[in-house]
Amino acid sequence: MLHIFNTLTRTKQEFKPLNAPHVGMYVCGPTVYSDVHLGNCRTFISFDMIYRYLVHLGYKVRYVRNITDAGHLEGDNDEGDDKFAKKAKLEQLEPMEIVQRYTVGFRDVMRQFNTLPPSIEPTATGHIVEQIQMTQTIIDNGLAYEVNGNVYFDVEKFSKTNNYGKLTNRKLEDLLTNTRELNGQDDKRGKLDFALWIKAKPEHLMQWISPWGMGFPGWHIECSAMSRKYLGETFDIHGGGMDLQATHHTNEIAQNIGCCGKDPATYWIHTNMLTVNGARMGKSVGNAFLPHELFSGSHPLLDKGYAPMAVKFFMCQTHYRSTLDFSNDALQASEKAYSRLMEAYVKIENLKTSASSTTNVITIKEGCYAAMNDDFNTSVAIAHLFDAVRFINSVNDGKETITEADKATLLALFNAFVNDVLGINETTQNNDKLLATTDSLINVLIELRNQAKANKDWATSDALRDKIIAAGVQLNDTKEGTKYSIF
Repeated sequence: MLHIFNTLTRTKQEFKPLNAPHVGMYVCGPTVYSDVHLGNCRTFISFDMIYRYLVHLGYKVRYVRNITDAGHLEGDNDEGDDKFAKKAKLEQLEPMEIVQRYTVGFRDVMRQFNTLPPSIEPTATGHIVEQIQMTQTIIDNGLAYEVNGNVYFDVEKFSKTNNYGKLTNRKLEDLLTNTRELNGQDDKRGKLDFALWIKAKPEHLMQWISPWGMGFPGWHIECSAMSRKYLGETFDIHGGGMDLQATHHTNEIAQNIGCCGKDPATYWIHTNMLTVNGARMGKSVGNAFLPHELFSGSHPLLDKGYAPMAVKFFMCQTHYRSTLDFSNDALQASEKAYSRLMEAYVKIENLKTSASSTTNVITIKEGCYAAMNDDFNTSVAIAHLFDAVRFINSVNDGKETITEADKATLLALFNAFVNDVLGINETTQNNDKLLATTDSLINVLIELRNQAKANKDWATSDALRDKIIAAGVQLNDTKEGTKYSIF
């Protein structure tokens, strides 16, 4: 029986999907104006594990993870420079060029960590119509107002009939006390009011037509509109990093209630932060490093580079709700433990069997599943896997014995957790790299053949075509170019 810690109630609850066996899960994805950092990676790796485990249990999961590609202002106060426009102007590019570059980079990093792609990956710019419609509905319901082309959510009016701070257990009075006073130029009626739609200045690079004039969506309405479109007014799991609780997710709840009269999600799951040698990770203190720096070891705080699967395993060794501390000693210890785990996995098939087992393998299996059913506790599950590692090595050394049935159980357990649930099998990742390399090589040969055809070197063109076909690749020359398929 799976129990999940629900941020909204601050308790572990039995997981009961709204439309079992179907599960709807929404995770706030990256804002693609900069490289994905390790804090993002930890969040998405954690939700990849949750997604994988739910699928492993037999649920049909619709996993939605958005790409935030609309212009964002600095901070949560609906003011400051637009980060996309700032980057685009600096590099003399169109904003969507910035979006494309960092979206591709984000997906490449996720591929290196062997995460599964989500079921749907919507973009904020692709759902402007839905955001405008949702904003208009909130206005019609009396919980938002328009001033000078800006639309704001009325938090104090909402709070008269709803608990605005319930996700973080904060009282409205405390929030008001800790919020800055409005200045004379502010269009907001209340200190906590937040923007659903923002009027764009003429020079703003990303803007759209709306009933309130040219503008762009507020940050929070984007996720509300996309989750509602693909998962409905209420769905099962909503998640992200813990830094999203106080503002972004709190405002998403208010928006959904303001539009539909319902909480958007039954379960709220949040991942904890990363630290480096005990200090919070951040660019300002110089201890933040990007995934490629971690893999190559090029950051001055790192003694060496670490393979993506070893890093992913390191992250899985800590429960997603606990702080994860990076250090060279911790990474190197995890690297060695990962090697021991994978070496034991390889040994299972060649273990000699006996009439009896000296260790209860079923107990190890039950321990792994009990840990995962207790709020996806990968840390404890991995500890049980290492009980199996000790037993496997002992059997391999002839010190203990195992039956054929228990050997099959162990192999199935490792297949399930190493491949399906944790996704830390380097063989799978290497197969992906091999496919990508094969694709690149085939395209190089096709390009050489096309160049030969363009030069009317028919002998070379035909020879290349024959060799490509002999390698098991079927070519198809079309008006759009040469396509291929492997047979």
